[in-house]
Amino acid sequence: METDMLTQVTQLWSMLDEMAESTPESYHRFMQQQLEDAKQYCTPPEPHLCLQTHILDPNEKSLFINLCRWKRVPAPKSPTDPLPLSAGPLEEVSDKAEIYSIIDIAYNPTVLQRENQAEMDHVICLTFKYIEEHYNLCLSHSYHIATFTLKGSLKRMKQSLRFQSCTYLQIKNNLREEDRTNATLLLNKDVTQSKVHLIEEIASMELVREPVTPAYELTIAKDANRKPLKIELKVEMPKVSSVSECELSLSRDDVIIEVPEKYRLQLDLPELVEEEATTATFNTGKGVLLIIMPIP
Repeated sequence: METDMLTQVTQLWSMLDEMAESTPESYHRFMQQQLEDAKQYCTPPEPHLCLQTHILDPNEKSLFINLCRWKRVPAPKSPTDPLPLSAGPLEEVSDKAEIYSIIDIAYNPTVLQRENQAEMDHVICLTFKYIEEHYNLCLSHSYHIATFTLKGSLKRMKQSLRFQSCTYLQIKNNLREEDRTNATLLLNKDVTQSKVHLIEEIASMELVREPVTPAYELTIAKDANRKPLKIELKVEMPKVSSVSECELSLSRDDVIIEVPEKYRLQLDLPELVEEEATTATFNTGKGVLLIIMPIP
């Protein structure tokens, strides 16, 4: 059965390669539709609220937890299913006033839009448990919601979560029902080490070799009045034989191109672009990916 599926996928991508060569207009329309369908998926994470608490052990310091909405993180299929999240690294920041730590935790927007306060308290409680177990820390479960929605810059948060976008952790919803009802009380208790592991880590696949940065050319087309019209990005990937190998993520201000085990290119765009009007074509003969991004 797996062989039949692989054959079908290979035939599909072969058809797309032929379409790109023989009927570029149809290929452009198809890719445009794919980009529109993927728009929601490629939406970058957004800040939701910031929790402020304290790390008690091994070194006492303030901890800011940025809870973020991200449509790339799958939503749980039912209340009893594991709760997926994407987490950035725990970072230590030193400023003139104090030394503190920041961590970015992203959930599907539906998780953070729960109207039931007890359910939201349960999500926060599990978030604390994840941080404790993953970093071997002891946290104060007393916290308050900061007046700002994000600690640190938006760019830092996006960078933090971007590197974790392909690896998800799942927190098992295995707290007892009475614990869920009294979640707020749980947050005010002293932290104790749980015998039941709340964290189930889904290991990412190990890469055989590190991807390299491909050669590329980025140009800005302007009109007679020197007003920017569009950004053209040409990426040379001679080791790619089919467009099926390419993964493209685009936002208004950046673009990421990945070919597992071969290439990876991440660029901050010099101008904001229209995601929905962007087109991409891959020339299989030359091994060149061309992305055209209109500037609004």
